[in-house]
Amino acid sequence: MWELIRINKRKSLFVLILMFILMVSFAGAVGAGFYPENYLTGILWGAFIGVILWAVQAAVAYFAGDDIVLHFNMAVVVTPESYPQLYNIVEEMKIAAGLAVMPEIYIIESPGLNAFATGIRSEKTAICVTRGLVENLNRDEIQGVIAHEMSHILNRDVLFMTFAGVMLGTITMLSHVMLRGTAFTNSNNRRSRKKGGLPGGHPIVILIILLFAIVAPILARIFYFTISKKREYLADASAARLTRYPIGLASALEKIAKHSSVDFVSKITAPMFIVNPHFAGVDEDSLFSASTHPPIYKRIAILTQLQHGGKVSLENYQKLYEKELSTSGLFSKTTLESDKSEAVRAESTEKFTESRTDVADIILANTGFKIVTCECGLKIKLPPSDIRMKVVCPRCRKEVSVSGRSAAAAENDGDELVFRRKNKNSWESFPCQCGNFTFQLSPLFRGTYVVCKRCKTKVKIEYPE
Repeated sequence: MWELIRINKRKSLFVLILMFILMVSFAGAVGAGFYPENYLTGILWGAFIGVILWAVQAAVAYFAGDDIVLHFNMAVVVTPESYPQLYNIVEEMKIAAGLAVMPEIYIIESPGLNAFATGIRSEKTAICVTRGLVENLNRDEIQGVIAHEMSHILNRDVLFMTFAGVMLGTITMLSHVMLRGTAFTNSNNRRSRKKGGLPGGHPIVILIILLFAIVAPILARIFYFTISKKREYLADASAARLTRYPIGLASALEKIAKHSSVDFVSKITAPMFIVNPHFAGVDEDSLFSASTHPPIYKRIAILTQLQHGGKVSLENYQKLYEKELSTSGLFSKTTLESDKSEAVRAESTEKFTESRTDVADIILANTGFKIVTCECGLKIKLPPSDIRMKVVCPRCRKEVSVSGRSAAAAENDGDELVFRRKNKNSWESFPCQCGNFTFQLSPLFRGTYVVCKRCKTKVKIEYPE
């Protein structure tokens, strides 16, 4: 597999260099558009700023790229205690892949079925799945999806996909700046002519710049997509090798294809998902669908034939790949020589039992909510700002004790209630434990205590350092 990783890195680096050249050239064109009196000076300044901007964004991507991707996809971390079955599957695939560090696990609150992996550095990676995926797939199918994403981490695909995404975002941003700034530049040119100045901004030059602003993001997106297409087949092959059960991933892809949509995913991060969430239900042979991911039916066909063959190996997958796509192989001769054939394993008898309510509770608990279960079985969900010691069950009308407070909420410090402010420069509110009064703290409030007007309870206020 090391040969495969090396080849992947070399090909990706070539594509990234092309994107970098395109970005710097486009930044130079933007500079020429904003400095019509001297195009050469504008081009040099634009290219220089483009390099600086790329360096800054590349540094941000390296040190915090995975956190940014997870944040923009509204992902919530999952702990082994909160979701042991999913954690066990990821741990199994981590051991099978030979990774030194366990990836973090995240869940997206979405009914769509999808997943992606991210991580610039090998010691800090993450696998993210949607709530819909863990609710609607069985254990073998989830294992296949996790193995697919683990393969992206193993092959270091996520490193270059994140960097390519950063450059695509930068080029797109510069395109918007150029298109919006054209009117400003033309306005300056008109004022310059009225004052008798040089007539900067030749129409042909402006036309070239505008064409560059339109074409550059399209070319960058094409470069970006060339990274992801073939790698989906590589990840499928590696996943089949890790699980020894190709039909599990094939069945998962069939279900995901019908319900892959995730509404809030951006166009930049969409190609990172196992199935592009923006093309759910789109004809797989269409230009737009095929430009981001290979057709799912071909991926399913290869995996299904591999399952029926009875033996799982990279060589067998490559033969089926060449037959299905009528193209050259995925793996080098060295990689195939070092690979061993394994027998297809039997279907798993273990059931994946976590329900939809469990997943929702995990997400709420990770955002600071306190979940209390009444004797009648009803779960009462309290926000982080709720400091009541007891609540009344809306079903059976019994009082339920609330124990263990969040650090962001009020805590019972001996005989004293304490509320810890998250941000002293913004409005914050929280209910009293009696449930009949709500405290309101303004940005100007700097007091040490507040007293409930109804029950006279005294609450100490602490501030962030």
